Amino acid sequence: MNGVSRHTLTRRIALAAVAGLLLSVWAFPVLWALLTSFKSERDVLAYPPVIFFEPTLAHYREVLFGASSILPNLWSSVVVASSATLLTMLLALPAGYAIARLRYPGKRASGFYVLATQMLPPVGLVIPYYLALQKVGALDTYFGMVLIYLTFSLPFAIWLMVSYFEDIPFEMEEAALLDRAGRLRAFWHVVLPQVRGGIAVTTVFVFLNAWNEFLFAVVLGGNKVRPVTVAMFNFISVEQTQWAKLAAGAMVAMAPVILIGLLAQRHIVKGLTVGAVKGGGRR
Repeated sequence: MNGVSRHTLTRRIALAAVAGLLLSVWAFPVLWALLTSFKSERDVLAYPPVIFFEPTLAHYREVLFGASSILPNLWSSVVVASSATLLTMLLALPAGYAIARLRYPGKRASGFYVLATQMLPPVGLVIPYYLALQKVGALDTYFGMVLIYLTFSLPFAIWLMVSYFEDIPFEMEEAALLDRAGRLRAFWHVVLPQVRGGIAVTTVFVFLNAWNEFLFAVVLGGNKVRPVTVAMFNFISVEQTQWAKLAAGAMVAMAPVILIGLLAQRHIVKGLTVGAVKGGGRR
């Protein structure tokens, strides 16, 4: 018994050590950027690096309320990411349901088309998107940005939702249809409540992808629509990089994402595990 207990304890310690190492690799850059955001420019450039310093909020005041304020850029990111996420989910839910649950001509072809769009490299689409938006006068507009974001977030959301819809037992839906509920009512009252976790996971991932997107934002945006990921370049120039302000801006830009992750943590964990549990039960 002692041997088994010792082996279990050793295994747990090893797993905890590996998990701590992986967590530190992820957390170290974030913590370093957080410390940098409170340093003066002189402390930032000091060598060897300064560990103990007098913290200052001057850089946060500058990136929020100063001449280099990123608040308008945060608003652009909120509008674009939220609109793209809302439209994506409104379209992805019925599309994912149709591919997973219905039989119709061209089902395999439509599924392959959605999958193929995920394989296209974004850098190869920038110029065609630019020319298309230029033709219709949608460059540097919320409509144009949301439309482009929809093209890469929708296929991802559809395939993610397909996996969750496929895990719902057909018997539940068939029982509702036998009670003359109708396809739409069965979808709304029976199927959707079963995939709430999957909807939460997909919504968060789609929003994060839209919030963090940079390539399309820098090419298709401009002065009117300039997301926060592009605004970070305000602190980088040929002469110098304002590291402290850049770090402060990065912290401000990460705050909504971190807040959403914390609020949706329970739903994300549930959504990531529900498919595996149901899938394992059916097999």
